[in-house]
Amino acid sequence: MRDDDVLLDGYLAHLRVEKGLASRSVEAYAGDLVRFAVFVRQDLAKPFDAIDGGDVAAWLVSLSREGISARAQARKLSALRGFYKFLLSERYVSADPTALVTGPRLPRKLPHVLTFPEVEALLATPDPGSPRGLRDRAMLQLLYASGLRVSELVGLTLQDVDLDQGLVIAFGKGSKRRMVPFGEVAGDALRKYLTEVRPRWAGKGNSPHLFLTERAGGMTRQGFWKLLGRYARAAGIDKPISPHKLRHSFATHLLERGADLRAVQTMLGHADIATTQVYTHVTAEHMKRMHARHHPRG
Repeated sequence: MRDDDVLLDGYLAHLRVEKGLASRSVEAYAGDLVRFAVFVRQDLAKPFDAIDGGDVAAWLVSLSREGISARAQARKLSALRGFYKFLLSERYVSADPTALVTGPRLPRKLPHVLTFPEVEALLATPDPGSPRGLRDRAMLQLLYASGLRVSELVGLTLQDVDLDQGLVIAFGKGSKRRMVPFGEVAGDALRKYLTEVRPRWAGKGNSPHLFLTERAGGMTRQGFWKLLGRYARAAGIDKPISPHKLRHSFATHLLERGADLRAVQTMLGHADIATTQVYTHVTAEHMKRMHARHHPRG
């Protein structure tokens, strides 16, 4: 038996180095697993390699009694599954105690999206007569046209965009690389920003970032969140707004217009098509609303 702290540290290092997860993701895993470790030591007085399925189920029961939501319990169980999968592959344990444990039943949570008119109003809000407006319009157009995550958007470099082909290279979760088309409208907005704004703001600097601030630094996630909220208010959108809502809208609007689910999965960078299938439920709800509104016996 190895010391449990050493095993836990080894797994977190594995997530950082071999899986390439971001620091925030590793910290989230660490928090969930440390919570399990405390339960194991204080309530069970067992090492990790002596845990069985009943112990894991008892942990979930304890989380439920503490008022932890079903969704949070499922996330913690997922973290534990990954940990024991690692321990099993490294032969630190002889069996996976999470294998037969069923997670809590989760209510289906459909993503909230903007309507197409709302998206059009949002994209038309930046002032094309100002340098900042040209940059912001290019960012908003690209985000909606490609369905990128905000971290992928602000992390883009000049080499990641091919204007001639209309393609952007995104580096998603786990540093997985994918190519996504973005169309002519976003391409025109990008070309205008790259021609008229970026060279002036970059000056003699050599920043690799595609989207710059007026001080020649790269745009940040927080900075983009702020400008998105400002433009949403200016566009008269009174519902909660986030970069991820534009990603949801991108996927939903594609499927509503007949796009192939597998193609949308690839563009979003989802490893599992089940993650993408939630958007089919959104489009189904949309069709039911249209039927109820327009059918004479709806």
